[in-house]
Amino acid sequence: MGIMKQTGSSSELVRLSKRMSELGLCSRREADEWIERGWVRVDGEVVSELGSKVLPHQRITVDRQASAQQARLVTVLLNKPVGFVSGQAEDGYKPAVTLVTPENRWKEDKTPLQFHPAQLRSLVPAGRLDIDSVGLLVLTQDGRVAKHLIGQDSTIEKEYLVRVQYTRGGRLPESDLRLLNHGLSLDGRKLQPAKVKWQNEDQLSFVLKEGRKRQIRRMCEAVGLKVTGLKRVRIGRVLLGDLPAGQWRYLRADEQF
Repeated sequence: MGIMKQTGSSSELVRLSKRMSELGLCSRREADEWIERGWVRVDGEVVSELGSKVLPHQRITVDRQASAQQARLVTVLLNKPVGFVSGQAEDGYKPAVTLVTPENRWKEDKTPLQFHPAQLRSLVPAGRLDIDSVGLLVLTQDGRVAKHLIGQDSTIEKEYLVRVQYTRGGRLPESDLRLLNHGLSLDGRKLQPAKVKWQNEDQLSFVLKEGRKRQIRRMCEAVGLKVTGLKRVRIGRVLLGDLPAGQWRYLRADEQF
């Protein structure tokens, strides 16, 4: 037997795959696959029917094969260049995952993993970067990593270097810099506090814990700043570092977001 989880007590039935995801055992997609393979037990009994429901207090155990399969899932760090979309191909632009080839692997990547085309199967972006933004993009096969980075409860910091031009003459007032840190709303919803400070004359550093669509560009527009370049340099504790544009490496075993 492998992983085991059990919490709470209530009388409300919930889908087994949803419960496994809530407990952080795996993603719902993985849960469905494991259930079909007979790798999941509820109170010691194998449950292999998709859509099965459980009570929150019931004990869920997962066979060792599932843990072994999960250990083989890869997470890739890519330095996305301009002109690639994060997810599905759109408007003739290629998705970032097409850059994950043996030729584009960074020669400084010290992880012992060998590249295999099977690693591209269900390798999806955990978060997004606009087509005209560059920098650190995480692609993962592991539902736990995706949930950690972009789940509703995620508190992972993301850091950006943003080149800007002030369009209202003179220099950005201190009061507007304070607004960027806290006080702006987008689409009628208040933004969470951010950490925004000048790096040099024309570059700001933004540290955010949320990622609404084109958030930084829209925040800057609101105070008269035009974004001329945007680069993500950090997600949690993982840095872009010296990874060259258009190249990728595996997340190391000792790295955690």
